[in-house]
Amino acid sequence: MDLEAVPQEGNATLGGHRKLMYARDAQGRMVGVPSRGWEAEEIVTRHAVEVLEGQAAQAREQASRGLASPLAYWMLQRRMDVALLSQTSGVWQWRVRRHLKPRHFARLPPALLQRYAQALGMDAARLKELP
Repeated sequence: MDLEAVPQEGNATLGGHRKLMYARDAQGRMVGVPSRGWEAEEIVTRHAVEVLEGQAAQAREQASRGLASPLAYWMLQRRMDVALLSQTSGVWQWRVRRHLKPRHFARLPPALLQRYAQALGMDAARLKELP
């Protein structure tokens, strides 16, 4: 992409910030250029956020009916999946999947509950509840 082709249409999802993109200058070198984004990027981002919010709402419904643990809701509400929660909490993925079930989540020791809470950026007591 040439310097003149860097999109500057604006993207409301960036919240007024700019992002760094790389383009070729007149000498053919790659240089960093601030970009305001473009409309297509905004549309795709908004759609992705809507899908994630829908998944979180579905997990909340399942947790309120006792079919999933509150961890399933909070994980999706914080835009995480099993792999990312596993990586940030230091808990094996198979254990995270297991703790998404209410009966296993109910028996979590306080130390493990605290690890999940820290990975999700919240208090351990709040992790046990739904909003």
